[in-house]
Amino acid sequence: MLGLQVFLDTYAPDGVCDALAREAEETFSSSRVSGWLADPASALLVAAHATGLTGFAHLAHGASHPLVRGQAPTELQRLYVRRPFLGQGLGRALLLRAEQLAAERGAGVLWLTAWVGNARALAFYARQGYSDVGASDHVFEGQRFENRVFAKPL
Repeated sequence: MLGLQVFLDTYAPDGVCDALAREAEETFSSSRVSGWLADPASALLVAAHATGLTGFAHLAHGASHPLVRGQAPTELQRLYVRRPFLGQGLGRALLLRAEQLAAERGAGVLWLTAWVGNARALAFYARQGYSDVGASDHVFEGQRFENRVFAKPL
C-alpha cells in the first residue's frame, strides 16, 4: 500500500483518472510486489517508523538502459518516501544504502528515471551527484510521459 499511496500523491495530486488508476493498480498489485520479492535480481530496502512504513527503494540488478554507460548497471526502479517524511533525510539514507548494495553486487553504475513533472525528485538526484543523461518516455495506455534518465558511477 505504501507504493500505491506515494505513487498517487506524486502523479495524481489533482485527482485520479481511469488510466492512472489502472497503472497504479497494476504496478502495485500483490502479485507484482510478490514477484519483486521472489526475483533474485531484485532488492527491496524498506524504512519504517513507529507508525509504520515510511519509504522504500526497489533495485533491479543487471537492468540496463541505452543511455546508461558503465559496467554491470543496476536500476533504481523506485525510491518512494511518504509525504510527511519528505525533507528529513530518509530518501537520502535509502539512496545511499541502495548505492552501497548495488556496489556490493558488482554494479559499476546506478541509474534511474524520474518524471519531468516531479521537480522535487529531479533536484534531489542532481544534489546526490547523479547526472542527467537524457530523456526516456514512460508509456501506458497510449499516453507518453517524459522522464529524465539519471546515472551515477559507483
